[in-house]
Amino acid sequence: MGILIAVVVIMVLVALLLLAMAVRIVKQYEQGVLFRLGRVRGVREPGLRLIIPVVDVMRRVTLRIVTMPIQSQGIITRDNVSVDVSAVAYYRVADAVKSVVAIENVRAAIDQIAQTTLRKVVGQHTLDQTLSETDRINADIREILDVTTIAWGVEVSLVELKDIQLPETMKRAMAKQAEAEREKRAKIISAEGESMAAAALGDASDTMMAHPLALQLRNLQSLVEIGVDKNSTVVFPAPLMTTIAELGAFLAREKTAAVPAATPNGAPQPNGAPQPAATTFVNPPAPPPAT
Repeated sequence: MGILIAVVVIMVLVALLLLAMAVRIVKQYEQGVLFRLGRVRGVREPGLRLIIPVVDVMRRVTLRIVTMPIQSQGIITRDNVSVDVSAVAYYRVADAVKSVVAIENVRAAIDQIAQTTLRKVVGQHTLDQTLSETDRINADIREILDVTTIAWGVEVSLVELKDIQLPETMKRAMAKQAEAEREKRAKIISAEGESMAAAALGDASDTMMAHPLALQLRNLQSLVEIGVDKNSTVVFPAPLMTTIAELGAFLAREKTAAVPAATPNGAPQPNGAPQPAATTFVNPPAPPPAT
C-alpha cells in the first residue's frame, strides 16, 4: 500500500512537471516561434499556449520598438575634417520567424551595420553638410539599414544623429568665421542706414532751400528740446547768430540814416547842443616826383 501511494505521488509530481514544461505564456507585446523537432511549426499569438515537452521549443520575440544607441564613430568627412559622430536608432521586429531563423542576434547585427553605415554616409558629406543637413543624413542611413535588415524581419523606423564632436581648432575657426560674418552684416546694415540717412537729409535740405524759414524753425525747435531738461547751457546756432547780427546792422543803418534827415547842420539838437557844421575834406596835392 505504501509503495502504491509513493508511485501515485511520483506520477502526480511527474505530471505537474510535464504540465509546467508544457505551459507557455506569451505576453501581449510578444509572439512565440514554435519549433518541433527543430522545424518551425508556426507563430503563437499572445496568451496561454501549450507545447509538447522535450519535443517542442518556443522562442518568444518582442514586437516593441527597441532604442539602440550607436556609439561615437571617428569619421573623416569629404573635406578631410575629423569628427566624432554618435547616433541613435529605433527598430522593431516585423517578422518574428525571420528574426529568429535568418540571423543569430538581431540587436548585435543591427548595431554593427548601423555603425558602418553611419561612417559611410557621413564620410560622403562635407563638414558644413554634416552640420546643416542632418535630416538628409538621417534619411540616407535609415534607407540603407532598411534595405539590409528587411531580410532579417526587422524594420528600422528612425535614425537620428545625436552628437557631433569637432576638434578644438575647428571650433575656434568656426567661431572666428561666425564673428566675421556678423561683423560684415553689421557693417552692411550700418552703411545702408548711413545711405538712407544721407538721402533723407538731402530731401530735407532741398525742402529747407525752398523754404528758408524752415531752418530757423528747426533751430528754434532744437532750442526748445535742449531747454526741456532744464539745462543751464544755452546754444545759439550759427545761422541764428548771423540773423541777429544782420538785424542789428540793419537797425544801426536805419538809425544813422534817420538822424541827419531829421536835424539840419548847425540847428540845435533836442538836448540843446548846437550841431557842428559839416566839414568838407579836400584831397591834398600829390607830392612832386623825385629827381
